[in-house]
Amino acid sequence: MFSNYQIGPRAMKFFQMAYRSQMEGRLEEAVYYYKKSLLIENTAEGHTFLGWAYSFMGKYEEAIRECERAIEADPEFGNPYNDIGSYLIHLKRLDEAVPWLEKAKLAGRYETPEYAYCNLGKIYELKGLWPLAILEYESALKLNPDHAPAATMLKGLKARLN
Repeated sequence: MFSNYQIGPRAMKFFQMAYRSQMEGRLEEAVYYYKKSLLIENTAEGHTFLGWAYSFMGKYEEAIRECERAIEADPEFGNPYNDIGSYLIHLKRLDEAVPWLEKAKLAGRYETPEYAYCNLGKIYELKGLWPLAILEYESALKLNPDHAPAATMLKGLKARLN
């Protein structure tokens, strides 16, 4: 799963332990192991996933700070841009989220840019900008026709408009 991540083997060991802990709901333990991974090697992935763990804890400001550190470590890694946008959506700071999601769409190293399109669609839908929301959902589906969130959101929006 992490084969495209730019993390050395020593740091990757702790990164994988952190990820496993996070997926099993042991968030404090996950934070500990992500930090341990980052002590060995400062990586965009380590900061992004540490931020993700913080978001699971509802600590969105800390999550945003970690994503900013990830961007400092590797400005081409797309995940932290999308994650900042997502956290700002959770914080109801929609206008602030838009530029981060636009940057995610343009990132050079981002395997799942459809998430940024889908998040932008969600913002436009919340703001009542339905044609823009539809365009973003459709763009997400062009990138990944199997992206269930975009398909579901597009279908729901179109149903409400008919």
